[in-house]
Amino acid sequence: MRFLRLVSLFFLLIGLASFVGDRPAYRLFTASGQPADYDHMMQELAQADVVLFGEQHNDALAHWLELQVAKDLQKLKKPGQLVIGMEMFERDVQPLVAQYAAGTLADTAFERQARPWPNYATDYRPLLLFARENHVPVIGTNAPRPFAKVVAQRSLTALDKLPATDRTLLAPLPLKVDYDLPGYKNMAAMFGGDGKAHGGGAQNIIQAQALKDATMAHFVQTSLAPGQTMLHLNGSYHSDHHDGIVAWLHQYAPKLRVKTISVVTQEQLQTLEKEQVNVADFVVVVPADAAKTY
Repeated sequence: MRFLRLVSLFFLLIGLASFVGDRPAYRLFTASGQPADYDHMMQELAQADVVLFGEQHNDALAHWLELQVAKDLQKLKKPGQLVIGMEMFERDVQPLVAQYAAGTLADTAFERQARPWPNYATDYRPLLLFARENHVPVIGTNAPRPFAKVVAQRSLTALDKLPATDRTLLAPLPLKVDYDLPGYKNMAAMFGGDGKAHGGGAQNIIQAQALKDATMAHFVQTSLAPGQTMLHLNGSYHSDHHDGIVAWLHQYAPKLRVKTISVVTQEQLQTLEKEQVNVADFVVVVPADAAKTY
């Protein structure tokens, strides 16, 4: 009987063990797919001039992690050395963004005038509140939508006669787009092109994307002072594979030290899947069934 009880206990423990394990909310990997340590990553990010955090805009875990990275960079940098940049705000509302971050503009006025994204309250407001409470400057970097829209419809030549005041809201014009950049070639392929972006419709859309990438890169670069680190939030397609914003930063300021993060989803978190290798300097893997904000 004692033997039978021991055998039963053994199988019971085996059964319990199958339900016990590490269930992390995310896993962190290096570009090559090796497990990465969060603290080590933060030490590397603190040495960079620019950290491009490539998010999926509706990913609740990504937004939580962005806030944690901002808090920890604040601890690692000296006062005044952290700056936050955001794709989510366009250059024409930058005065409102600066006033809100400084605490001189009320929430209601900011939300009414600054054209925040629909998921602002849940996904971006916590970061702005952190910035306001800790005197961290916030820079809206994106090209105003009307300019990107007209380029998508009529090409970059539609901007040739812009008045000087409007030009200050964009990257220096005219833009010379490198259609051989992998991200732009992928966009051409998505529209049925051969990778060279032939055809006005696809080419115009790529030019609109380039206008956004270049404008974000331009204002990231021009908003930095020596010794500062900018944590910039953008959709992952704008910085994955060190493309998009990164390529324009290399053109505008080749000596800037740039680090990238990309958030990807996988069914399993144990290993980095092949297609995600080298997508960024650090890859955050979140579960495919993780909460979405919209």
